[in-house]
Amino acid sequence: MLVLGIESSCDDTGVALYHSQRGLIGHALYSQTDLHAQYGGVVPELASRDHVRKLLPLLKQLLADTNTPLANIDAIAYTAGPGLAGALLVGASLGKSLAFALKKPAIAVHHMEGHLLAPMLSDNKPAFPFIALLVSGGHTQLIRVSQLGSYELLGDTLDDAVGEAFDKTAKLLGLPYPGGPALAQLALSGIKGRFKFPHPMTDRPGLDFSFSGLKTFALNTFQQHQHEPNIKADIALAFQTAAVETLIIKCRRALEQTGMKRLVVAGGVGANTALRSGLKELLTKLNGEVFFPESIFCTDNGAMIAYAGCQHLLLGEKDLDDAIVVHPRWEL
Repeated sequence: MLVLGIESSCDDTGVALYHSQRGLIGHALYSQTDLHAQYGGVVPELASRDHVRKLLPLLKQLLADTNTPLANIDAIAYTAGPGLAGALLVGASLGKSLAFALKKPAIAVHHMEGHLLAPMLSDNKPAFPFIALLVSGGHTQLIRVSQLGSYELLGDTLDDAVGEAFDKTAKLLGLPYPGGPALAQLALSGIKGRFKFPHPMTDRPGLDFSFSGLKTFALNTFQQHQHEPNIKADIALAFQTAAVETLIIKCRRALEQTGMKRLVVAGGVGANTALRSGLKELLTKLNGEVFFPESIFCTDNGAMIAYAGCQHLLLGEKDLDDAIVVHPRWEL
């Protein structure tokens, strides 16, 4: 089965072809980073309009690059949520329209399930069951994954997601958009131990997260020391260290409480090298395994949607009608 995946939930336009036996055939991605950089964040209306401009040309490019006739596609998977309503509607409209025209099945895919299954695109695939850490600009969640479609939320953020906290802290330090990667890069030149930031909600039981206080701590520290040398790099390092160590502490708790030995990390923050290094060290100590998507599949992409959709289609699932429906808020 050859599945076309379409991703347009926020500011990345992604398409991909995934074959149930041959794996990923090809993918193409367009980032709107430059478009939104001048505003310091994603502007929903501009994002929607850019998806309209880029999605069809990107699909045509993918089909040409992979030498795939449109008629050879067996099914279409599209992101139906969560995300920006207008952006989601662009991808969903194209996906459902193509499915109708080609008389092929379509299937709505949950964006976060796509991230959760992104490590399956690698050669070293995790086996079920496992614990998943979803870390992005909008989500920080720990999930018990028993099998495809069977997910139990163990912990969630009570306020800012970790990626959002990275971006906001970067902004207060005057770093360019997108802030998370810029902050991680700046942290490389920070002096270790100059500042010690708190590890929110690690002094109490449970697996929930909170990062708004950590962001405020960074702001207060900057205001008190802003005229000192190397202050931005030192705050960047202290913030990143506290955020990463908090995530590691919570992951350890989740693994110990469930008895699991496999951890999957997905979402944009999963590309952070400090987080990857720390979790690899943790799972080595626990005699377990940690799995990451390839860096290109950490951020939003069509490949993860094509894969997730394919797995559900193989189980006989599909959209039951031709209605175009999206879910800007959608629990996993």
